[in-house]
Amino acid sequence: MITKEHFIGIADKYGEFASWAVWENEDVKPKSNIGDMSIFDLDKNSKLLETLKPDVVMVGLNFSRTIERKAFVNFHDKRPQGQDYKIRYAFRDTEFYGAYMTDIIKDFEEKISGNVLMYLKNNKEFELKNVILFEQEIIDLKCSDPLIIAFGNITYDILNKHFGQKYKIEKVMHYGQQISKENYRATVWRTLLNKEPE
Repeated sequence: MITKEHFIGIADKYGEFASWAVWENEDVKPKSNIGDMSIFDLDKNSKLLETLKPDVVMVGLNFSRTIERKAFVNFHDKRPQGQDYKIRYAFRDTEFYGAYMTDIIKDFEEKISGNVLMYLKNNKEFELKNVILFEQEIIDLKCSDPLIIAFGNITYDILNKHFGQKYKIEKVMHYGQQISKENYRATVWRTLLNKEPE
């Protein structure tokens, strides 16, 4: 289990672009409560620390749009266009719920992933800088043998190129795909658990 001091240290160092795969449950609407950040308040959520799994690391590509610069808001987008609710729906009731979440490319806002890829091709040093930062993130998480779950092809390719010989990396469909939350969950479960959702 992660300690309170470790949790706070991660929040201070990486919180503006990282998070954890925990969310408040939804109400009637599928996207409701996705941005309720009280889930990370240790005074209100006494079971948070025992829920977190720093040995599982979910990785996106980059910020697709501007987000608030406060701890753990990434992957908890409450705006109508946000698709983060699909991650909550897909990973709840799995062994991966509570994973650490981050982007491989930090502080680079771009909605079109192909544009990110083009930028990286033309700026190799920028990619390497982000790869080094990601490796430090893993070290600071104190992972023993992390499982890395990559959202989408581009993220997977970057991670596999730099870390394929070092870490176990699994690729899942990106949650931004135009697909229902039910079909997204079924795809994720088949990929990672080799079974259908109950």
